[in-house]
Amino acid sequence: MITNRSFRLRLTFWSLSRRRSRLLVALTGVTAGATVLLGLLTLCYDLPRQLGREFRAYGANLVLVASGTGRLTVSDIQKAQALWPENKTVGVTPFRYESVRNRLRPYTAVGTDFEQVRKTSPFWHLTGKWPEEPGELLVGADIAENTDLKPDSFVTLDGRNKKQERYEKDFRIVGTLATGGPEDGFLFMTLSDLEQMTGETGEADLAEVSLTMDEAALSALTGIIKSSISGLEGRLVTKVTYSETAVLSKLTYLVYLVTLVVLALTMICVTTTMMTVVLERRKEIGLKKALGAESSRVGREFLAEGLLIGVLGGLLGSLGGLLFSRIITISVFGRALMPQFYLIPVTVLVMVLVTIVACRAPVKKAVAVDPALVLRGE
Repeated sequence: MITNRSFRLRLTFWSLSRRRSRLLVALTGVTAGATVLLGLLTLCYDLPRQLGREFRAYGANLVLVASGTGRLTVSDIQKAQALWPENKTVGVTPFRYESVRNRLRPYTAVGTDFEQVRKTSPFWHLTGKWPEEPGELLVGADIAENTDLKPDSFVTLDGRNKKQERYEKDFRIVGTLATGGPEDGFLFMTLSDLEQMTGETGEADLAEVSLTMDEAALSALTGIIKSSISGLEGRLVTKVTYSETAVLSKLTYLVYLVTLVVLALTMICVTTTMMTVVLERRKEIGLKKALGAESSRVGREFLAEGLLIGVLGGLLGSLGGLLFSRIITISVFGRALMPQFYLIPVTVLVMVLVTIVACRAPVKKAVAVDPALVLRGE
């Protein structure tokens, strides 16, 4: 039995080597199909992570707020952070709003963490520099345009805290902020400066959270936050989460569609190549059948050739697919993807199935050869 199998394997290689050009065409088609298949499957797996990072440029996708009329506490925000994986966190930015005045003119002062702002709101356009030292201030573009509060000038802000105690603090304006939104009408300072000015610490009105999660995971997280932390709830930023989900679903559909088209073209390529091989080998097939070869044995020989092409093409295409997906993600997203090596055997298996299906018509053609007609030259 071992000798018989060895002979069949040598016979298969010999048959393919006699028709190198045909083998090269079929192998190239299968390799190309496997390259695209593995590349697109890898992209499908990694697309949510890559797109999630890209969508974070449009702002946070979750907001933490107090469920009642009070304010958040810093400890509540820290408890909430423990409820989701750390590797999913892009940034968590607290915001606290206070009414202040300058020369009896009212303004809204916002205390925040500028390091986190640059992660959760990278779309903020800054002219000047970010506040780095105590007593430094950002002024919104609308305020800078309509008042004398300009960069490199000094301003004194005053107001009253919850205890109706008067406070006053001097600031130096270091930059102008433009977002095209309500932020253009605010004054921004560090949260520590605002706390020092008002004498009230450890509080925030809301916290913007940017997470690399899809809509379903974020919705589940809001339920976990509400049930786990009393007085705190999470709200989805729908314009970001819905857009991300819609774009991701359409891109995934497009990737699957392209994959199916490529597999169909691969199947057509293999079918036409093997059909040509059958026509070229009609006399050989007729002679084998005239000498007593069974039709099933003739069919198995062609299936073995197709199987070998599928395995070789799948392996070569898998290597090309890893390179293809890496080039795509680096050129489009600027980041390398995480290779999924378990997709290699999946790709080889798919290409084997494709070649087997593609060989069905040629095998039927080969089995149907009438040795008497072939040997008579008809």
